[in-house]
Amino acid sequence: MQPRTHPGNQARPPSPLLDGPMRPHRDDVRIAAAGMAGGLLLWTAGLFARPGGDNTIVLWDGVWAPLLPLAAMSSCALLRRNHPGTAVLTGTAMLILDTVTRGSVVTVLLYTDLVYASVLYGTPAAARRIPPLTAYLTLLATIVPLALLRRPEALLIGFAIGLVTLTPATTGAIVRNHRAAAETARLRAEQTALLAEFDRTQAVTAERARMARELHDLVANHLSAIAIHSTAALSIDDPDTSKQALSVIRENSVEGLSEMRRLIGILRKDTDDVEPAPTLDSLTSLIDTAKANGLDVALTAPPPATLPAPIGLAAYRIVQESLTNALKHAAPGPVTVTLHHRDAHLEVTVTSPYGAPEPPRAPGSGAGLIGMRERATLVGGTFDAGPAHGSWTVRAVLPLTEGESQ
Repeated sequence: MQPRTHPGNQARPPSPLLDGPMRPHRDDVRIAAAGMAGGLLLWTAGLFARPGGDNTIVLWDGVWAPLLPLAAMSSCALLRRNHPGTAVLTGTAMLILDTVTRGSVVTVLLYTDLVYASVLYGTPAAARRIPPLTAYLTLLATIVPLALLRRPEALLIGFAIGLVTLTPATTGAIVRNHRAAAETARLRAEQTALLAEFDRTQAVTAERARMARELHDLVANHLSAIAIHSTAALSIDDPDTSKQALSVIRENSVEGLSEMRRLIGILRKDTDDVEPAPTLDSLTSLIDTAKANGLDVALTAPPPATLPAPIGLAAYRIVQESLTNALKHAAPGPVTVTLHHRDAHLEVTVTSPYGAPEPPRAPGSGAGLIGMRERATLVGGTFDAGPAHGSWTVRAVLPLTEGESQ
């Protein structure tokens, strides 16, 4: 990724000492060529800034004399963009030299462009200092001649100096500020677009994680029961056992299809046909289904009468996934589900027998604990699971107040 330049110095090229010699910009070449051609045309026609005579003092009255500062000023135009400081300092010396000859209007015009370029393309320090410096120079050129000559015509000297220095310097500062503002606006727009893309990516990632949890929870529970009972039906040659297993398989298949329809309805945003998300009000039915699947499970404490919808869904899914894991991995014995409401928190605890590791009775993805932890974290709660005193305990503490949820 390329480093960004400061908005106030975006036109400043890299140092030639670091990056090698730089060729003049094509526009600078055009300005230099046009200035030289225009100056030669005026010189050929005999049109000078100070034609000489009794009323004009010309220290260097040679015919060829105006061409020297003209050529040097045109050469400085080639440096106006890459080396604006050098160009304006050299141009100032050539302008002074031009004042002792008959002079050329083109030389003066080229100098005004160098002042403009020194502010526009120069360093930030030069851009700050040159406009005030030209203002002081203009003020001095106005006051001193007026005080010495005591004639109103002396004000024209200050006007001419201001026209040659202050006006282009001020114009360069205005253009530079506009470019800096435009660059800042562009950078801000890019940052806004990047933030919007980041937010969109985060939203998509969060939604995909949510859908993954939902799919895992609703599919794993029912398909695990189907896998376990179908295995039993195939391994035990008993018509009654097979019939009972097939009954459980059918019940779990119907419930799984119902859950899938609800999830597909959410994906399609078809709110008219979407079944409501399960809450703790359906916990008794979940316990009955787990019993039908072969678990010796009991609910030791009923859920609170009213719960925020996100908390109810998170608690239901944590209990559902815990029972699914118990069905696949727990040792024989009772499974206990406890819900305790205290200090504006809902504590969900599921305890199942824990023995020596055995192969799971149904295949799993290994994402169950991750999904339960994510559900607890998303509503601002805590989650932990692990063996303790011969049992496997899943414990989630979920806040019941909106201020504590995320």
